[in-house]
Amino acid sequence: MRHRGLNKRILCLSCAFLALALPLHVKAEDSQAPHLIQTVTEQDIFEGKLALGFLESPVLTSSDCGMAYENVKNCIVRIHMGNAYGSGVVFKITPENIVIVTNKHVLSYWEEAVSYVQFPQGYFTQARILGTSGEHDIGFLVVDNQEFDYRELEQLRYVHWDMDMYQAMEAGDALFCTGAGDAVEADGADSFYQGSVGDMNYYIDDFGEYMIYGYGYAKEGMSGGGTFDSYGNFIGMISGATMSGETASVPLPVILEAYENIRGEE
Repeated sequence: MRHRGLNKRILCLSCAFLALALPLHVKAEDSQAPHLIQTVTEQDIFEGKLALGFLESPVLTSSDCGMAYENVKNCIVRIHMGNAYGSGVVFKITPENIVIVTNKHVLSYWEEAVSYVQFPQGYFTQARILGTSGEHDIGFLVVDNQEFDYRELEQLRYVHWDMDMYQAMEAGDALFCTGAGDAVEADGADSFYQGSVGDMNYYIDDFGEYMIYGYGYAKEGMSGGGTFDSYGNFIGMISGATMSGETASVPLPVILEAYENIRGEE
């Protein structure tokens, strides 16, 4: 789709060039030649960048958790719910809204009157629950694009995923977890911890389902944050951790399935 869209742009520009190259037939009494005017709005610019994938977080060509984190940190949001808070991941941006994935247990504290989303770019916005999974620890928030102006929207980023890379991951591969920082950090600084894969499909009794079992660290407030491979691909969502350096993340395929199911219920 991106190539087709790009070809259309090239075609339009080519047509404009040809139009300028052709002789203009102007009556002798006309004092001025007609002007060709092209109006591009801020909405056009935003939607063009979105269509071309410029708002998707970039991925690396070589493994480096630190550099990959720098690419994805602008996809992590803090979800404020009165005296409670958690994390979320900008999952998708459309011309109409922003979809954030988080844990269902995080959204159990959600009250629209006192809850809001804090973006890493410094924006605070209202949101509403799009839906939650009946089987998994997954929920989605949606933010209307009208909460922003178009220049602000251009600064937002959503996560990238690659199913081939995901399916190739195995025990020992590097990963990292990131989520909202401590509630006392007014600037919304996030947390970043490197680790490795223990098992990509491990049954965890506490959650009653198969999850990504990792060796690493996550702290309070990081529930709903992202788990990424060392290239910056989104592979899952943090649901829990132990003090002994173990993490549990909802796998990407489960998140994708839950999103499609919830969309089908709208």
